[in-house]
Amino acid sequence: MAGCSGSFGGEQHGRLNLTVRNDRADAITVQVEVVDAEGLNYEFEEVRIDSGVAETFGVLVGTDGRHEVTVTGDDRRSQLAWNVDSCLRFRGTVRVTAERVEVASKCIQQR
Repeated sequence: MAGCSGSFGGEQHGRLNLTVRNDRADAITVQVEVVDAEGLNYEFEEVRIDSGVAETFGVLVGTDGRHEVTVTGDDRRSQLAWNVDSCLRFRGTVRVTAERVEVASKCIQQR
């Protein structure tokens, strides 16, 4: 069995790496929520982020299916979604400026 890797008898959980960056002149409060397609909540956190600061979240999610992360605050809302069946590790970035919210995402480990 030398050289074998993987998980015998179980599936690997998906993982979200999320960064929320505040590029506004004032501090913001955001809520981060991660759920699966059935509504199971994996993360709910409210955090205050100072101007020029980024907050990072690492969330272990289910072994399959669609998952969504929602970042809300003040009058802004951003969503990202991915399917753990095809993307085991997912990276998302939310950047808040005075004029807009920029969202980017990428699968960093295919299944």
